[in-house]
Amino acid sequence: MDEMNASSPPMPSAAPRRPGRPGVRFLLAHPAHLIALGFGAGLSPVAPGTVGTLWAWLAFLVMQQWLSPASMGWVIAASTLVAWWACTIAARNMRVADPGSIVWDEVVAFWLVLWLAMPMGLWGQLAAFALFRFFDAAKPGPVAWADSLFKGFGWRGGWGILFDDFVAAFCTLLVIALWRF
Repeated sequence: MDEMNASSPPMPSAAPRRPGRPGVRFLLAHPAHLIALGFGAGLSPVAPGTVGTLWAWLAFLVMQQWLSPASMGWVIAASTLVAWWACTIAARNMRVADPGSIVWDEVVAFWLVLWLAMPMGLWGQLAAFALFRFFDAAKPGPVAWADSLFKGFGWRGGWGILFDDFVAAFCTLLVIALWRF
């Protein structure tokens, strides 16, 4: 009987994924995974960081309807601490120091950009989105420095996942400030 099973073709998986990419099972296995992967945005097979940033933009616009600017600041501060915890746990469980599917770092950093740069019309928000995505993806100068600073697993690595996105947010805000000046 064992010979018969050994020669039978393997069963196809229900949802083919690229190796190392988490799926819905991983997303739902721990609350930290759900948060770190942006409630599913990080499962996008194409440009998960961009999908996470789009999710952040939409979420910010919704939250802005009910929260004062001061309350948004507190949400961002609390989300930073939660992100540090969630990114640390998810990266450790994925066994990848800074996986692309972790997008909560983009979420919190882009919330920071919008919170500090608002009010802006749609075109200003779109420019902020494009600038942030450029700095986060291309990692020029200070963003590359920040990306190399904290590597590995544990709390240091979890902070490293966030830190380069905060530097990308700072660079975005600097360009916006110079543009408005």
